[in-house]
Order: sequence, then C-alpha cells, then structure tokens
Amino acid sequence: MKEFLLNHYSFLTKLVELTAAIAGILVYKKFKHTVLKYFIWFLVYVFFVELIGGYTVYVYKYEALDHIEAALKGTLIERNYWWYSVFWTIGAPLFYATYFMTVIKTKVFKKILGWLRLVFFVTSISYILFHLDAYFTSSLKFNTICATFVILVSVVLYLIETLNSDRMLIFYKSANFYIAAINFIWFLVITPIIFYNHYFSKADWNFVFLKWEIFLAMNFFMYISFTFVLLCCKPQHLK
Repeated sequence: MKEFLLNHYSFLTKLVELTAAIAGILVYKKFKHTVLKYFIWFLVYVFFVELIGGYTVYVYKYEALDHIEAALKGTLIERNYWWYSVFWTIGAPLFYATYFMTVIKTKVFKKILGWLRLVFFVTSISYILFHLDAYFTSSLKFNTICATFVILVSVVLYLIETLNSDRMLIFYKSANFYIAAINFIWFLVITPIIFYNHYFSKADWNFVFLKWEIFLAMNFFMYISFTFVLLCCKPQHLK
C-alpha cells in the first residue's frame, strides 16, 4: 500500500479531479444559465492548478525532464509551495466566498462574506510579503488556516440560511446544498491534519503515508460526489 501511494498518489488525485471536471463540461449546457456554471469553471480550474502544480513530480519521475529538474534546482520555484499558496490556498477560498455570496439571499450574510473575502485577501497577501522565504520553501500554516476558515464560514452561512428558509423543504434537490455539505465534511476531516504538517517530511514516512491515505480517500469522496451532483441534479433546483 505504501509503495502504491508513493507511485500513484499524484496520478489518482488528478484522475478524480479530472473526472469531476469532465462531468461538469458534459453537463455545462444544462447549467449554463445558472450559478452552477461558475462551479463547473472552478472544477476545471482546480484540475489545471493541480496539473501544473505537479511539475515537481514530473521532473523527478521522468528522465526526459532531467534538464528541467537541473534548471529548477536551487531556484525559488524548485518546490511548488508558492504555486499552491496563490492558486489554491488563496484562490479556492475567494471562489467559495464569492460563489456563496451569489447564492445566499440574506443581506447580512452577503455583507459578512464580502468583508471576510476582502480581509482574507489583504491578510494573505500581506503575510506572504512578510514571509517570502517561507512562501517558497513551505506551506504557510497561517494562510491555510485562514483559507479553511473562509470556506467553512461561507458554507455554514449558506446552510444556516437554508435551514431558516422554505428551501429546507426541498434541500435534497439542491445542488448547492450538496456542494456545501460535501465541502463541510471534507474540511471537517482534513483541517486537523494541518496542525501536524511539521511532521510531513522524509524523516517521518509513517505520517506522510497516513496523510496521503486520508487526503486520497477524502478527495475521492469529494470529487466523485461532485460528479454525481452535476449528473443528477436539475437546473430548476439550484436556487
């Protein structure tokens, strides 16, 4: 199992992300007049972020890319922390805050998400500027925690509004409800691992494999669930 994860973790993660993105593209026509089209764009965005961010794996695994590996060695972008810090740790929370701002009807909740989005963006960029060395060499825990907080607040506000509205009567037909619930479960499981990231190194392979197993299982859960949501839900039940 450990050898399997070592050799195939990256591929399997991208495969399940690609599955959700392709499902979104296939049903795009059905949702092109709804807010869910933005979520489909996001799934495609996630796939390309992961695909490009995997450059550190590609240059290590394929001999044909040895010259690129040599060129990257010793540079600021030798590792991919910088890429994920911007396009995932900052990009994903900004998307979810904006997406749920569009879906939510309560003005107070919209204002909360609007301010939260602005504060998060300014704070994250400022933290990166003051920690440039760490930005290129490690995952910024502060930004990751802030990103998780923004997404969870966005999801929880949507769920609270749903529980307090007539939509509660047909919540099981709403694609947005499933998107919110899936994200809530994913972050509920994944968030505690963030606090143990300092163990994520070759010095502790047991933790590395444990983290990969959990992430792989939850990624399969999340993206396969998104795939079924896109394929099964109908446009008239998105609001």
